[in-house]
Amino acid sequence: MQDTTKRVALVVGATGLSGSYIGRLLKNNGWTVVSLSRSAADLPWSDRHIAADLKDPAAAKEALTAASDVTHIFFCIWSREANEDENCRVNAGMVRALFEGLAAAPLQHVALVTGLKHYLGSFEDYAKVRPYTPFLESSPRLPGANFYYSQEDVVFEYAAKRGFTWSVHRPHTLIGFVIGNAMNMAVTLAVYASICKHTGRPFVYPGSPEQYNAVTDVTDARILADQLLWAATTPAAANTPFNIVNGDVFRWTWLWGQIASYFGLEPAPYPGHPTPLEVQMADAPKLWADIVAKYGLQDIPVGKLASWWHSDADLGRTLECFTDMGNSRALGFDKFRVTRQSFYDVFDELRALKIIPS
Repeated sequence: MQDTTKRVALVVGATGLSGSYIGRLLKNNGWTVVSLSRSAADLPWSDRHIAADLKDPAAAKEALTAASDVTHIFFCIWSREANEDENCRVNAGMVRALFEGLAAAPLQHVALVTGLKHYLGSFEDYAKVRPYTPFLESSPRLPGANFYYSQEDVVFEYAAKRGFTWSVHRPHTLIGFVIGNAMNMAVTLAVYASICKHTGRPFVYPGSPEQYNAVTDVTDARILADQLLWAATTPAAANTPFNIVNGDVFRWTWLWGQIASYFGLEPAPYPGHPTPLEVQMADAPKLWADIVAKYGLQDIPVGKLASWWHSDADLGRTLECFTDMGNSRALGFDKFRVTRQSFYDVFDELRALKIIPS
């Protein structure tokens, strides 16, 4: 058990994947946890919830008076805008609005969750500069606008002004479960496999040949939470960026068959080109409603479970993506997750909650 004397955490983006996992872990370790999201939420691990939209600085400042005792921030949100210049403006503005609203808080540490677009470039410049793999935490920033850099710069600015420490955490594709999360590959693939099993459609890998054959990795949401807590409570980890992945690597040529086996399916032969889920699953709303009725599942629309577009983007990359964790490993962070089990654990949870068929 950690010494949690005067440790009050504010989890920003508390209903999302990374936010919900770190919130639960902090609560289980005896912290006082304040949650923040745009709307009201009943979270069993939260001691106090704040509904605030950080895009509205004035309203956020008023709402954040309820968090004046916060010592640690875990910032786990972003907003996708029309272009990268707007992404930079809005997302940096949300971080700034948070700090301005917590002007009197006794902040000790701020953790910012970003991702691998730090190495790959923004949505508009994605992979225009081919990065070295594995991605190194010491790599310089890429040229051009990138809202991750803009968020970091605001954190660095306020850390210098107010004397708190910071950490930046860069996960790969997150594997976990939260209903309504917009970037949730494990749930998306579970829904896809369930539809294939129900309809007899082939369970075909939908992405690019480069990604199908390349070495890659993913991030279990639990190991991200582990690293967030470790960095916030390890003095030697102060003011450092960290990649965070499970610690193993794989190829989809293997893992696709493992996922198929879990669902009692045969993996379809790979056609050698992308077959995007957004196209394959155009009729998913009607099919999912039929599956819900047949198996007595929770009545959750497929659009709140599956994020076809995001899994298509991850699985459709045309370059190799995997990361090095040198910074945290050198400082003693030794957590590890087996990727196949990361997927299986989510599938088991979905079945237990009657969200997908058993």
